Amino acid sequence: MRALISVSDKEGIASFAKELESLGYEIVSTGGTFRLLKEAGIQAIEISEVTKFPEMFDGRVKTLNPYIHGGILHRRDLESHVQMAQEHDIKGIDLVCVNLYPFKETITKTDDFDEIIENIDIGGPAMVRSAAKNFNDVLIVTDVNDYDRVIEAIKEGKNDVDFRRDFMIKAFEHTAAYDSMIANYMNKKFHDGFGAQQFIVGSKAFDTRYGENPHQKGALYEFDYFFSNNFKTLKGEASFNNLTDINGALKIAASFGEAPAVSIIKHANPCGFAIGANVLDSYTKALQCDPISAYGGVVAINGTLDVALANKINEIFVEVIIAANVDADALEVFASKKRIKIFTQESKYLVQNEDAYDFKHVDGGFVYQNSDRVANDEVEKSKCVSERTASAHEMHDLEIAYKVASLTKSNCVVYVKDAAMVGIGMGMTSRVDAAKCALLKAKDLGLDVTGCAMASEAFFPFRDSIDAAAQAGVKSIIEPGGSIRDDEVIQAANEHKMALYFSGTRHFLH
Repeated sequence: MRALISVSDKEGIASFAKELESLGYEIVSTGGTFRLLKEAGIQAIEISEVTKFPEMFDGRVKTLNPYIHGGILHRRDLESHVQMAQEHDIKGIDLVCVNLYPFKETITKTDDFDEIIENIDIGGPAMVRSAAKNFNDVLIVTDVNDYDRVIEAIKEGKNDVDFRRDFMIKAFEHTAAYDSMIANYMNKKFHDGFGAQQFIVGSKAFDTRYGENPHQKGALYEFDYFFSNNFKTLKGEASFNNLTDINGALKIAASFGEAPAVSIIKHANPCGFAIGANVLDSYTKALQCDPISAYGGVVAINGTLDVALANKINEIFVEVIIAANVDADALEVFASKKRIKIFTQESKYLVQNEDAYDFKHVDGGFVYQNSDRVANDEVEKSKCVSERTASAHEMHDLEIAYKVASLTKSNCVVYVKDAAMVGIGMGMTSRVDAAKCALLKAKDLGLDVTGCAMASEAFFPFRDSIDAAAQAGVKSIIEPGGSIRDDEVIQAANEHKMALYFSGTRHFLH
């Protein structure tokens, strides 16, 4: 038996090779891997002894050779293949262990295009694909985390075709992801990220119980191990719908840095948000905005879930809690609650991945774009277009309203008073309806909106929303501006002695 080992990531490779050698494998290796194995006392054969050629062109050509690929690819069950291999003195290679040049690490640390080009692996993917194609006879290993599993399977006689098939699939996933990363990098560098082909590659973090509905399958796929590193289940099982709601809640709560923000989400839309003196105060104020919708909702806590907050949340039924951190005794508060699900990032504050691109499925394909971001100074740099200017307190409320509006389904209007959301209209076909709906709900709940701030994620096309806001007692408004009737809107604000700010940036969310 013969194993070919050629790896860039050399973690654990010496131990793996020693185990293979003890199991009767002859080890063939290349370059730095060969030198490491020799230093570890392994009787490895250098690749040039097999290929009968030295490594050439600064290592660009070393394994692209019939003695290598013939050894991997010839079928042991076909007599013609076996005879041809014997005729040309090609020895079979039964196990291939390869991981590829560190392209991702290279583009992270340097912009030197020549260095980046040299870290595009050619021989590695070719060997991986050859071994994967011939999985009936060859075991392909591409993941350092699989070394122990492989050794155990060989020792126990479980290196059968089903075992090798699983590794074959993993190998093709590995090369596909690698090539996709290179293509995406080249398109980003030369085509602003929008080339003729777009590749979206994620690694499965876990299966969900089902999809949006019980008859659908579902799973969570992650970029750069974000959920593996920043999402821990403490109670329950995350569903497909839970994850989309958690995403919306977390984005809002995490948008305010180290502030003890709490957001409450129902069906992907915020129904409560506040920044109080602490997370308990924030939750109490957030809940007042719409306690009916909060029932069965998702609560995101930009801080620690402690016993006091746990007891307060436990007064109603919420389906999901996502907190930066969770105290053990707080978790005990929900021990008897079978339906609640609790997750944490085990961090001081909630963390976002800040993905550079965003995409959405449409029938027949997907639309793809740069991710939308609300700059931290967007409100601060907004232009006051009214005669009256907002106070510092009002500006803080405007910032909260503006960020919440920017992360809420269009059309939306958000009302904030004393750092707590007191009204929201979202997902409406009419912006004036969104404004009126929010005010009507606030009135029904007995919430005083007098003196509050109002934000819209897009411009007001008519002054009617301004007039309605003034009648309700709104004192400051922020919106992008850009309507052909901006002058009418500004005039209305001045008539009502309101402060009006134009941010100059629209934040639609569809």
